Amino acid sequence: MSQSCTHLSQIHSVTPSANGCEECLAMGDRWVHLRLCLLCGHVGCCDSSKNKHATKHFHATQHPIIQSFEPGEDWRWCYIDNVVV
Repeated sequence: MSQSCTHLSQIHSVTPSANGCEECLAMGDRWVHLRLCLLCGHVGCCDSSKNKHATKHFHATQHPIIQSFEPGEDWRWCYIDNVVV
């Protein structure tokens, strides 16, 4: 039986908070890939980046669903259900 996401109703039409990782830009640091929070529009760096700001944003806010903010990618991930949505 495949697992499904129970948080799809929380997805909003959002405006990205920045053109790069919000926190890395403020720190003058770099990132590998970007993720967009689909509840508030926060742009954070992925877990392959040393700062992992997208996951830190989830832990601070409990906003469960992110989407890749990379050109040509449209996948989404739910942190709580641990599943691609």
